[in-house]
Amino acid sequence: MINKISAVKAFAGEQIQYEHQSDTLNCTMKFSVFLPPQAQQHRVPAVYWLSGLTCTDDNFSTKAGAQRVAAELGIALIIPDTSPRGEDVPDDPDGAYDFGKGAGFYVNATQAPWSRHYQMYDYIVTELRELVERELPLSGERSISGHSMGGHGALVMALRNPGLYRSVSAFAPICHPTESPWGRKAFSGYLGDDKAARTDYDATLLIKERQAAPPLLVDQGTADNFLAEQLGTDALKQACIAAGIDAQVRMQEGYDHSYYFIASFIGEHLRFHAKHLSYFGKK
Repeated sequence: MINKISAVKAFAGEQIQYEHQSDTLNCTMKFSVFLPPQAQQHRVPAVYWLSGLTCTDDNFSTKAGAQRVAAELGIALIIPDTSPRGEDVPDDPDGAYDFGKGAGFYVNATQAPWSRHYQMYDYIVTELRELVERELPLSGERSISGHSMGGHGALVMALRNPGLYRSVSAFAPICHPTESPWGRKAFSGYLGDDKAARTDYDATLLIKERQAAPPLLVDQGTADNFLAEQLGTDALKQACIAAGIDAQVRMQEGYDHSYYFIASFIGEHLRFHAKHLSYFGKK
């Protein structure tokens, strides 16, 4: 069951925020949805968007400017939060931005005290997907995208679940988190010393292991101040080349890590996904 918190009209569709009790995360969660105008007539496909560190479901909804193209294409946008929430949910004891609330890293934590709530992988792949496809006018056709930490999550979920998502894209994703300070910190806290578990959440290593991927698009800004230390874009590109995967990994000159970057190319990403979804909003 989902409860509607708010709704506004946008591009003849509707931008909505919901909340529900998550059995996977053991807390109340909010998420946002854009339903295009075509959803008033029949079920539509969806693109799931995973946001980055410190974000909630509001950031993409209000900053990316994605609704105009989504309405044109007849694609719903499903925008979850980035971590479990609530007073009972543990947080980084030092108040750091890159671990704990707002930084779930889309993994299933195995270490106490995080394991009771931080099960974001299962939440996105299973619980939220089944919930929205049951409660909302969605066709069951889906793709996935994200930014930074969320780009990492989108890549991992698409690579680990062949056929579940028709396509995957990412903006400035953490491509090789086992070799990233952000990733090492998160994986150490959530997963402990289990190297196999860490590999399962590293897109570059998954591509090397599986030698396959769904249609894949990555955009990375050359002026991104996190590029050199945190993101590992070239490692992902080289893994795709070695595996013979026809991925688009594009370096965008002069763009940084911000939502201005996302807003500049989100239309291209949605059109990329539309090519791989069976319904294009033209009925």
